[in-house]
Amino acid sequence: MDTTQLLLRSGLTVAAAAALPLALTATPAAAGPGISVSTTGSTVSVTTSACTQVNGNWGTASLLNSSQATFAQGRQVSLSGTSNLQSAAWSSVSAGTYTVIVRCADNSTAGTQSVIVTPVSTPTVSATATPSRGVMGGVGGATKDYGTLTLVAGGTLVGAGALATVWFLRRRSKPYRL
Repeated sequence: MDTTQLLLRSGLTVAAAAALPLALTATPAAAGPGISVSTTGSTVSVTTSACTQVNGNWGTASLLNSSQATFAQGRQVSLSGTSNLQSAAWSSVSAGTYTVIVRCADNSTAGTQSVIVTPVSTPTVSATATPSRGVMGGVGGATKDYGTLTLVAGGTLVGAGALATVWFLRRRSKPYRL
């Protein structure tokens, strides 16, 4: 097999492997039928066009934290809007994973979707407790949401590293020539 063909195949494979995580992270989370949930800082918003007005009421949206199981236990907000688009929002939501449920005025459920609220970084200086035994556990950096530019740069570095590895191994496998 020709070296050019090998490098071309390797390069295409690496490019496809690097693009796969980008394609997966660029896709928004699947929502329930007819709702869209977004976060900006500590504000969570939901929009829908699935509800119809009944006696001047569009319905209610509920924000449930991880320890709440039913619609009634969550923070409830009335939907407002027009026949084309209804919305609700919650402000001052602390960091964590939440479930948003939209129930229309006719008691039908427009949809359910999970959302992660990331902490807003503020430059503060605080003392942290030192564990008396072992290591303090926690989420750590697992909740960091990386932007598209960061993922593209990382994918490029991974691809360049893979190509350099292939080049080095191919070069090394050739017999030494004088």
